[in-house]
Amino acid sequence: MASVSLERRAHLIVLGNEKGGSGKSTTAMHLVVGLMRDGYRVGAIDLDARQGTLSAYLTARVAYAERHGVELPLPQAASVFRSEVDSRAEAEAEEQAAFDEAVGRLSQGCEIIVVDCPGADTFLSRLAHAHADTLITPINDSFVDFAMLARVDPDNHSVINPSIYSEMVWEARKRRFARDRARIDWIVMRNRMGSTEMRNKRDVGTTLEALAKRIGFRTVKGFGERVIFRELYLQGLTLMDVREAGLPIQLGMSHIAARAEVRALLSAIRKPPPSGVVVEPAA
Repeated sequence: MASVSLERRAHLIVLGNEKGGSGKSTTAMHLVVGLMRDGYRVGAIDLDARQGTLSAYLTARVAYAERHGVELPLPQAASVFRSEVDSRAEAEAEEQAAFDEAVGRLSQGCEIIVVDCPGADTFLSRLAHAHADTLITPINDSFVDFAMLARVDPDNHSVINPSIYSEMVWEARKRRFARDRARIDWIVMRNRMGSTEMRNKRDVGTTLEALAKRIGFRTVKGFGERVIFRELYLQGLTLMDVREAGLPIQLGMSHIAARAEVRALLSAIRKPPPSGVVVEPAA
């Protein structure tokens, strides 16, 4: 597998998960905006360009800023589409070239690039995983989604063996290390966690920590099941815009907690310090 040139390459944060509905695009957008407001020059690549959830989010963001006359930080963006050629070898070569071009172009002006992968096993997704500096895998907090990471004994919830996705990440780590001796920092993000201490929540957490030690990832608390995320998506906004841009949205306790969840995720990412100037709140 060919590699992206390491010269001037930005830090790649890849959002990966082979199951849809885990919150990848919402997480990606909040990371993009949060990082920009922390002073980073950020790029965004949508590898699920056919569905285009992240691209649609950015388009809605531009439209909101124009309608309301507010300044909102916008990343440099690129979309990479799956090849339509019949030959598998030619299709993969075409996708490799498109991915390399997008990463190379955005790296010229960006310190960090956030990559949103499709919720399926594709060549583009595997390619992004193998180039990740930070891999973030959001999963819904249940054993239904846990199956994407490992098979679990139904009686005692012990890990039987890693899943196909975990094995794919292992292969991506080997390819990354062989190419430049770099290691992928893998973070599993527990989304839609219940607010109460339930037995299932405890069991998922215990089993996840056991698997983390076995195959080498870190766990972080992700985003709760909150209506505010869906409402902001339609406007192209994030929780990191509400105060900073002076938007007419009343922040309740649930919103403040959600904002703290985003901040915690940003803090958990091992990234270089920004070299740019912190984005000031819009007037």
